[in-house]
Amino acid sequence: MKRRTLLGAGLAAGLGWLLFAPTRVRPVAWEGPGLTPSRTGGPYADNGRLDRAERLAPVPGLQAPESVAVDPRGRLYSGFAGGAVVRFEPDGTAPEVVATTGGRPLGLRVHPDGTLLVADALRGLLRVGLDGAVEVLATEAEGVPFRFTDDLDVDRAGRFVYFTDASSKYGWPHELLDLLEHGGHGRVLRHDLQTGETTVLARGLNFPNGVTLGPGEEYLLVTETGTARIHRLWLSGERAGTLEIFASNLPGYPDNVRWDGADTFWVALPSRRSPLLDATARQPWLRRVIARLAERTRLPLPEESMLVALDLKGRPVAFAQGKGTASYGYITQVLPVGESLILSSLHGQTLARVPMTQVWGLA
Repeated sequence: MKRRTLLGAGLAAGLGWLLFAPTRVRPVAWEGPGLTPSRTGGPYADNGRLDRAERLAPVPGLQAPESVAVDPRGRLYSGFAGGAVVRFEPDGTAPEVVATTGGRPLGLRVHPDGTLLVADALRGLLRVGLDGAVEVLATEAEGVPFRFTDDLDVDRAGRFVYFTDASSKYGWPHELLDLLEHGGHGRVLRHDLQTGETTVLARGLNFPNGVTLGPGEEYLLVTETGTARIHRLWLSGERAGTLEIFASNLPGYPDNVRWDGADTFWVALPSRRSPLLDATARQPWLRRVIARLAERTRLPLPEESMLVALDLKGRPVAFAQGKGTASYGYITQVLPVGESLILSSLHGQTLARVPMTQVWGLA
């Protein structure tokens, strides 16, 4: 009887903690992304196309290459946990640390002058010189410090850098707290490399993640992880400054997006949508319960290998998925290089590569 009493008291205390313990997360009710796309039929059905991917050369002592960029010579660059920026030869061999940011490098792009632009989650918008020297370009806008500098792109003229601050409230690596709150803490920004001025282009987004300039640099695509959709931000013309939905109800949470320079946008989907998060969109109290756990322990989203290709109208033209130990999981970026796709992953040991023909088309 005494044991039952103690067990009951423990359960009551645990339930009370889940319901009433203090938390900084203030969930907001929203409509949700819609019905989760089927994984047994339709364009996003499981197809096993990513069950195997060729790994590039390992980088001893490093892991979690989040983004990948390519220079005019075909060499690949990626930022790893711990701050290292690594360069690979075009064939994926001979990895070499070329710089250390002292933070957590996420999005990478090669500037037209050969330097490397880096969105560092901890240090802000950076530039890495040809000699490996790291320059801080921006750390705040409108008096609000960057907490989660995430991804970037640069125009052909090399003057403007477009980038995201995924959450001004929750810093790296607490993206799940931002997704649970859904409080609109994300911004899209532009940095002028000539004047040093940083301008906010859009605000109120729920974890804006990847960015890429579209054809003619008329617009910028922005993935909004928290809503499983992609926005188009017009930069020129009559619609300049307006934001519209480009693609919605994706099967997973979109990370980085890259344009192939012709007619296709490649989107990385690290995880399938969580039925729990979808179901609690209008129940902030329940997400607050989950947040109490997430603040104290890592609650990763279900890991899977997924990518989707969209045409210039936002329609899916290719989808690839894989799971299991042989799969290259938690893909965070898909970069088209020649006839291949170079993949990066927050959970990988190095970059990976798959033939484009292996993933093309819908089920």
